[in-house]
Amino acid sequence: MTLQNEQQSTKPRVGIFVDVQNIYYTCRESYGKNFDYNAFWRMMEAQYNIECAFAYAIYRGDEKQNQFQNILRAIGFDVKLKPFIQRRDGSAKGDWDVGITIDMLEQGKNLDK
Repeated sequence: MTLQNEQQSTKPRVGIFVDVQNIYYTCRESYGKNFDYNAFWRMMEAQYNIECAFAYAIYRGDEKQNQFQNILRAIGFDVKLKPFIQRRDGSAKGDWDVGITIDMLEQGKNLDK
């Protein structure tokens, strides 16, 4: 066993579950900045064995969002999409709460933290 394999085997196994829209709006409104998914991934990977990583997003057919979702895939996320829902009152909802919860419960049995 190499030193790198030995170090990885001692790291806790974790899952990452990211609600992309909530992260985007929270960072923008609270800090006026974007979230750096690359830096986040590097930080997590240094401390943990990432067993699964899901990014939950909304599909709008927008090219810029498609490019962003491809970036997330390249980082290592499994991107899950739901259709954009526009309500009659003009508000919009992605509604990933139940889907994220189900994935966490299903994946949790394979994780340490």
